[in-house]
Amino acid sequence: MSIWAYIFSVLQAAIPAGTPLVYGTLGEVTAERSGVVNLGVEGMMIMGAVTAFGVAQATGNAFLAIAAAALVGGLFALIHAFASITLRVNQVVSGLALTMLGQGISGMVGKRFIGVPPRVQLKPIPIPGLSDLPVLGPLLFQHDLLVYIGLLMVPVLWFLFYRTRWGINLRSVGESPATADAMGVNVFQVRYLAVFFGGLMAGVGGAYLSIVYAPAWIEGMTAGIGWIVIALTIFAMWDPVRGLLGAYLFGSVRVLQYRLQGLGISPPLLNMLPFILTILVLMFSAGEAMRKRLGAPAALMQPYTREER
Repeated sequence: MSIWAYIFSVLQAAIPAGTPLVYGTLGEVTAERSGVVNLGVEGMMIMGAVTAFGVAQATGNAFLAIAAAALVGGLFALIHAFASITLRVNQVVSGLALTMLGQGISGMVGKRFIGVPPRVQLKPIPIPGLSDLPVLGPLLFQHDLLVYIGLLMVPVLWFLFYRTRWGINLRSVGESPATADAMGVNVFQVRYLAVFFGGLMAGVGGAYLSIVYAPAWIEGMTAGIGWIVIALTIFAMWDPVRGLLGAYLFGSVRVLQYRLQGLGISPPLLNMLPFILTILVLMFSAGEAMRKRLGAPAALMQPYTREER
């Protein structure tokens, strides 16, 4: 295989590998734009994965399974929203608790599904005409429906963020909730909706893992993807387009984990690659000055109380 053919095969495989990250990152970007960090992404994704697999086994309907996973992810996100927005609990503590809760419940519920063959899974749907294009056809237009929806969500969210009143309200709440409140924006409603949407997207990302990418239930199958999403949100500078590119970059790294084993490189070393990259991103953006330079929302992680205006 030539070097170009090898690179193309990696890029082609990187798209499905990065799709769970696309959904998780788009959701977290939206939540953090409102000023709320949700470190419970891992928990919401693993709950989405086990819910999707269980509903798919019970109903034989993949779309119902995806919808159920999204709903469960959203409901878990509302736990974090209530704790961090209404009760003003520390967002880091609330998010970590949500992750542990999701991992515990999914492990308990998913025991019956271990080793069970999937009843349904989404198949690739080549887009007529576009799938026959040279290079771009096999790369972008020969995937499953969730890949296409994820790609479409990026321009939709970009338009909502930067070209609609809803986007202005979202960003203003993340920058200065007191000012937004004074202008008549319901800060609590905006934050609740943003966090809930983040949970919906994380649930869909988890569903993609268990009924599309690796159609099976394996305890802990998210394997740290939720933490990578947190780093990707910073890497993307809270922008959906950069989030898509970053997700596929990390997807490429995941694919290389398996491809490079044939060269005799230690598998444990390769397994560390995504997390090494994650740590580097978090270290690079740790300082307050660097966060401002990257464009982090000014009110990120700051609870809001109307009486303190």
